[in-house]
Amino acid sequence: MSDAPDSALPNPAPAAEPVLAFDNVSFDFGDTAVLEKVSFTVAAGETRILLGPTGVGKSVLLKLANGLLRPTLGSICLFGQEISHMSEERLFALRTRTGMVFQEGALFDSLSVRDNVGFQLIQEQVADDEIDRRVREELRFVELEETFDLFPGSLSGGMKRRVAIARALIHQPELLLYDSPTGGLDPVTSTTIIELIVKQRDVCHTPSLLVTHRLQDAFMLSTHRFDPALGRMVPLPQGETDPKTTYLMLENGRLIFDGSLHELLRSQNQYVRNFLR
Repeated sequence: MSDAPDSALPNPAPAAEPVLAFDNVSFDFGDTAVLEKVSFTVAAGETRILLGPTGVGKSVLLKLANGLLRPTLGSICLFGQEISHMSEERLFALRTRTGMVFQEGALFDSLSVRDNVGFQLIQEQVADDEIDRRVREELRFVELEETFDLFPGSLSGGMKRRVAIARALIHQPELLLYDSPTGGLDPVTSTTIIELIVKQRDVCHTPSLLVTHRLQDAFMLSTHRFDPALGRMVPLPQGETDPKTTYLMLENGRLIFDGSLHELLRSQNQYVRNFLR
């Protein structure tokens, strides 16, 4: 054993600051408590999946994460900055570092796919040629480059959702927020969307917070990886899961689970067990 004093020992590297951190966050709609003392983090390269049935506060939590709503109590840090009482002007700058995929896609029907995907760049008065290049790049990523000049009305539900993902990626975000990205889609189309999310996770390593009530989608994210050589999603060996994809679960506005897929499946919490059935 070394006799060197403690001060001579190498210091461990400081833990990286979370991309997103909730600390005892509560949110009320009038007299109704939607979230109560919720605490969790999203680390660099991590994918967090927030599970739960409709009406437990999942979408509200996502809006709080992006500063679209303000907490009643508690603290929210985004990229190391406390946003609970931040001015709208400062919040806007932070939001450009996040990508949001809204439920149902939320595309502008009166705008072409090009203008939907490049909407923020248009607002920033980026040159048209640069907008075209970047929009085509993101549409290529979601395998929809041929829709560049089309309008949302001519697209299927799954295609609209893929365009919404391309729009979220246009600024190369440092955090992605997905609000029920497969809601209302058939199983085959849902798998296509999940494959894109896995591709983004494994190719770009962007941290994500995804809310869903669909167990099949949630489990697929843990048990598959994107294979660049094959250009598609493939299953991990039996028994293996992606180590950076983990789960959160809400019950009546309270966080009752935070852990891995293996821990989720072994949970003795009755609410969790009922949901998994």
